Amino acid sequence: MAEAEQESLDDLPPSAKLVFKVLEYNGPLTQKGIVQESMLSARTVRYALERLEGIGVVDEDVYFADARQNLYQLTDAAPERPSESDADEAEACCAE
Repeated sequence: MAEAEQESLDDLPPSAKLVFKVLEYNGPLTQKGIVQESMLSARTVRYALERLEGIGVVDEDVYFADARQNLYQLTDAAPERPSESDADEAEACCAE
């Protein structure tokens, strides 16, 4: 049997990508914080977090201020944003 292809961030639905960006820009947040920042429904955020955890780009930790909630943050394995030099190279390549 052939191995199933590993899912990546590009393969996820737009809601999961939005949650990823919210965590990227705001840092660790509770699910309630993600709902407020993204303006998505709680159910959609739960599904997006599940998908992001499935590909290993989001970690879930205990939120010590309120142990009933969890704190979500990007892992070290999360794809990084391109640096300015990479963006400059891409522009130079496309401008030719």
